[in-house]
Formats: sequence, structure tokens, C-alpha cells
Amino acid sequence: MDTIRAIVLGIVQGLTEFLPISSTAHLRIVPAFFGWDDPGAAFTAVVQLGTMAAVLVFFKDDLLRIARATIGSLQDRTLWRTRDRAAREGWYIVLGTIPIAILGVAFKHRIEHEFRTLELIGTMLIVVGLILLAADATSRRERRLEDLTMRDGWIIGFAQAAALVPGVSRSGATITAGLGLGFTREAAARYSFLLSVPAVVLSGLFELKDVGDGGGYGAFNTVVATILAFVVGYWSIAFFLRFLATHTLKSFVAYRVVVGALVIALAAGNAIS
Repeated sequence: MDTIRAIVLGIVQGLTEFLPISSTAHLRIVPAFFGWDDPGAAFTAVVQLGTMAAVLVFFKDDLLRIARATIGSLQDRTLWRTRDRAAREGWYIVLGTIPIAILGVAFKHRIEHEFRTLELIGTMLIVVGLILLAADATSRRERRLEDLTMRDGWIIGFAQAAALVPGVSRSGATITAGLGLGFTREAAARYSFLLSVPAVVLSGLFELKDVGDGGGYGAFNTVVATILAFVVGYWSIAFFLRFLATHTLKSFVAYRVVVGALVIALAAGNAIS
């Protein structure tokens, strides 16, 4: 039975990681709806490695270019002061990862326990969804990735750290910040995906030792879910980038509000727990 559950949650992770609807929330909500045990924060973090592998494959050319340029700036000691745009992107990704790394360690216990309540998740789905709607409606959407500055990197990095609370959505928070800074939807989403690489990889590796503890699904089922998350996640990236070229984010906001309200109502009535 755990294998079937792992298959479902792997597909859910792949579908929701890159859409601004919070994969962590869905890995908590779906088991609650079906009456399954919470798979735990360790399972969630490790399965995210599957979708992160999808990012590495999908953006391999960009990531290799950024990595080489960043290493080059280390060798010539220009660091983030370099004129090489790819190297600057690399340094901004590194700097933008610092907030979530520090806060993730500092609030580890709360993230794994207190922050996983359904009422909080439902509230965050609604609140952040409305903020995303406002950002999408008011953004100038004139800037592209080549316009990225260190200030942008820090702001989007702190926005990513907010996604430590399930229901916020890492992509939702970073895309919202990008739109607020005037970036196009496609540029905000692309940088969001690139910025996620070190944070999710570090989180997944950090939690790897705890897979199967506290009611988790065990090593085999976690591997199954991770592979499915990779396959579905790769498709999800391609879909979302094409979608943003011609659509607004209103449909995702509507989804967040409806699901958030439903979760809060059912949790309040003890229909799900």
C-alpha cells in the first residue's frame, strides 16, 4: 500500500513543484484527504531531489555556462564584480541561497512539526495567492535576467526562504518577488528554477538520513516517488514556461484560494487531520 501512496505523491510532487501552488503543501494535503499518514518532512525534502534533477537536465546548458563563468570569476578574483553576466548570476544564486540555508537550520524543528498544520497551510495558500495576484497585476514586467542585480538576488533569496512554511510555495514566493521587482513572468520563473537548485539539493541531502523515520515510507518507496517526480517534473517545467508566455497567473491564484479555503473548512470541521 505504501508503494501506491509513494507513486501518487511522486506524481503530485512532479506536478506541483514548479507551479506556484506549493508542492510541500500538496504532499501534506493529499495524504490528509485520503486518510493516509503524513509522509513527513524528510520524505518531502528527498522527493524534491527528483524534481531538482529535472531542473538540472532541463537547464543543463544554462547551469554549465553559469558554473564555468562563476569558477572563472573565482580564478581571476573578480567574484561578483565581474562583467560576465553568467558569473554574476552564479554569485547571485549563491547569495540568494544563504537566507533559506540559515533559516532552514534555525527553524528545523518548527518546519518539520509546527509549520505542517493544515490550518496554517490553507491560510498560506490563500494569503500568498492574493499577494501573487497583486504582483502579477501591478508588475511592469520590463526587466529580463540580464538586468539582475545583487539587490534583486538578495530580495528573491529572502522570498525563497519564506517557502520554508508549507503553503507559501517556493516558486510562488520567488516569482512574486521577481514580478514585484519588474521582471517578466518568464524571467522570474526561469530565475526561480535556477535559484532552487542549491537550496533543494542541500535540503534533500540533509534530510536523506531521516527517510523512513516517524512514519515515513521507507527507502524503496522514496526512490520510486523520486523517480516519478523527476519524469513528471520535467514535463511540468516545459509546460509552465510555455504557459507563462501567453497567460497570466490568475488561474493558479484561483486554485490556491479554493484549495486553501477547502482545507481550512475541512480541518476546522475535523473532516481531515
